[in-house]
Amino acid sequence: MQGRRRQRRWRRLARIGALAAVVAAAAAASVGDGRAADLTVKEVVAVLASATPTAPADLSGKNLAGLDLSEMDFRHGNLSHADLTGADLSGTDLSGARLDRTTIIRTNFAGANLSRATLLAPQAFPGLQPTIADAPSFRGANLSGARILAALAGVDMRDVDAPGLRMSADRSQRELRPPRSELLDGKLSGARFARADLREVVFAFADLTGADFSDSDLRRADFTGATLTGATLARADLDGAIFRNVRGLDLAVGIDQARNIERAIR
Repeated sequence: MQGRRRQRRWRRLARIGALAAVVAAAAAASVGDGRAADLTVKEVVAVLASATPTAPADLSGKNLAGLDLSEMDFRHGNLSHADLTGADLSGTDLSGARLDRTTIIRTNFAGANLSRATLLAPQAFPGLQPTIADAPSFRGANLSGARILAALAGVDMRDVDAPGLRMSADRSQRELRPPRSELLDGKLSGARFARADLREVVFAFADLTGADFSDSDLRRADFTGATLTGATLARADLDGAIFRNVRGLDLAVGIDQARNIERAIR
């Protein structure tokens, strides 16, 4: 029964994100074709060494699949439309970087600094059917003040530090696909989302054990089937948030201090 429910979840996400996958696949048609990266690690290091505050590194559109780029300095760099499939960016400084429409299939961002970075409409899966094995990892990353609009089913965001993270689409981004961020079935235990803009984000079936949503905007967010044991909801705006079949809601911290809780959907 549990297996069938999980399959239905993934099929639901596939339907919601079908247009996103089609658009992203067209922009990154070479994903998975096995061609060599455009640059070697040594050549990437040279590009980064020549960057300046007024002329940051520009690696937009480059195929960097499979490269070990860990602990490097990409501050304010442009990686839009780049292919980072299977690349290791653990511990890398990507603060202020642009990763819009970037391919991040199996990309390792664990412990990376993505503060104030933008990650708009990336391609996180190679086809229409998302699989956990292909999901990127942001475990322990710094996402403070980052701007993310993405369908990231099964993503690992455990222990991320994300105060001020923005994951909702503003009016100028409604034409992007996906039109709303999705973290369905994500691993988000211990994530720190204080003061984050998480309007309409889909957290369905995610593990949010011990996550901190203090002072966050959770209007119309979908927590269907999620686990919220020990999560902090103090002063969070829950207007229109969906809490159907949620586990551990009675064990959430500060729920009595949440705003508009009477307008949440249970």
